[in-house]
Amino acid sequence: MEKLHPADPAEYRERLRAKLREEVAEYMEADETTAPEELADILEVAFALAADHGVDPAQLEKIRASKAQERGGFAELIIWTGNR
Repeated sequence: MEKLHPADPAEYRERLRAKLREEVAEYMEADETTAPEELADILEVAFALAADHGVDPAQLEKIRASKAQERGGFAELIIWTGNR
């Protein structure tokens, strides 16, 4: 029989991190049809982790966009292989 319990903050974050690993593994095994659903699951966990860090989805997007502006994104299919 399954039991529910409220997690303390450390357990909650660790469980979310484990869930993120699980969802990424599922995405890596997904085909073209199921990949978008797996990406949505990854986003759901990422949003929960961000909230755990005090960041809402809009703030997370702002951080992502800023980093893409500064470092470039992946839209142009260019791969960096050098050192930082």
